[in-house]
Amino acid sequence: MMQFIVTGYDAKDEKALERRLAAREKHMVLVQEMKEKGNDLYAAAILNEEGNMAGSVMIVQFESREELDKWLEIEPYVVEKVWEKIEVTPCKVPPIFLT
Repeated sequence: MMQFIVTGYDAKDEKALERRLAAREKHMVLVQEMKEKGNDLYAAAILNEEGNMAGSVMIVQFESREELDKWLEIEPYVVEKVWEKIEVTPCKVPPIFLT
C-alpha cells in the first residue's frame, strides 16, 4: 500500500462555502466507505481566518497512485467543484497509526 497526503484547497468565490456544504453529506458517505475499506486513515477540515471550512487534508492509502486518481474522479468535493487546487504528496505513516 502507498500512502499519500491529499490537500484540497477550496475555491475562493462567493459560492464556495455553499458548494462545500451542499456536497458535504456525499463527501462524508464516501469517507466512511473509504475508512471501512482501509483507504482513509485520517482527515481534517482546513479553516480560514473566520473559522469557516476552506479546504481539507486527508491521509489516505491506496495500492497505487492510479487508484488514488480513480477516487479523486468520484470524490464529491472534486465533482462538485469545491476543491480548486489539489496537492498529492507521497508519505509514510508509522505502523503505530495504522491500527
